[in-house]
Amino acid sequence: MTSVQELSLKIKDNVKEVIIGKESAIELLLVALICEGHILLEDVPGVGKTMLARALAITIGGSFKRLQCTPDLLPNDITGVSIFNQSSREFFFRPGPVFVNILLADEINRATPRTQAALLEAMQEQQVTVDGISHPLPKPFIVMATQNPVEFEGTFPLPEAQLDRFMLQVTLGYPSTDEEKLILVRLSKEHPINNIKEIIDLQEIVNLREEIWNVHVDETIQDYIVALINATRINPDITLGASPRATLALFKGCQALAALRGRDHVIPDDVKYLFIPAISHRLMIRPESALRGKNSNSMLKDIMDTVPIPLET
Repeated sequence: MTSVQELSLKIKDNVKEVIIGKESAIELLLVALICEGHILLEDVPGVGKTMLARALAITIGGSFKRLQCTPDLLPNDITGVSIFNQSSREFFFRPGPVFVNILLADEINRATPRTQAALLEAMQEQQVTVDGISHPLPKPFIVMATQNPVEFEGTFPLPEAQLDRFMLQVTLGYPSTDEEKLILVRLSKEHPINNIKEIIDLQEIVNLREEIWNVHVDETIQDYIVALINATRINPDITLGASPRATLALFKGCQALAALRGRDHVIPDDVKYLFIPAISHRLMIRPESALRGKNSNSMLKDIMDTVPIPLET
């Protein structure tokens, strides 16, 4: 798995020219990229969510589009529309912005539920259907959706069915004092996004996917993953636990993470590292539990503390 690790280090170093001090977030993005999973970026404005998506797209040589979600955005504004050609007397399909490798759906919760639903088929089936005709999307295809967790006026919360289609939830957080000083130095003349280059091509990403499926996951690790997921379903503070789709996302993510770190097998630390990013956004907390100060992250930490960790062999 050294080839996967070497490529991942090149990607990280390139993206870090633009995004400073967020190695964990970059690593999670790489996990999702290799698994062709979607990312929910939930953080306050101005911490670099859009720039992170742009830097990753440039690094892998992929196409990138930003979709600014607003209440007046229509489903056809995302998927595309059939237009009648008067000269040929036929309809032709004009693709929407979803036909890219990396789609940034900025402030996705400001779009109406009908427009949000337009992304469901694209995220799950890697295609869109317009006027009864299915159109395949480019490969790889990833949705990176952003949400502002502190402003809810004029927003439409994502339904559980759509949240469940995001493989990982990632937060960036504010930079440290030293990191913020370095940002000022980097931006004193020209934005570094203008100088980063393509490091690998899309075919290499596809090849990485084929490699990670060979990462070994011992039966004890599989049992550990299932036990953690089951614990979310029987927790009295949680009304909706993790789905089987979540189990698969955690399993695949652990394989990718192990390969990125140069191993050909998954260890318990991989599972613990990805458990909260892969599961927290999928849970529904009882209102009375939320009033007592409980949230998804704190309950998932409690679950990890109670579920026995398998011994490495």
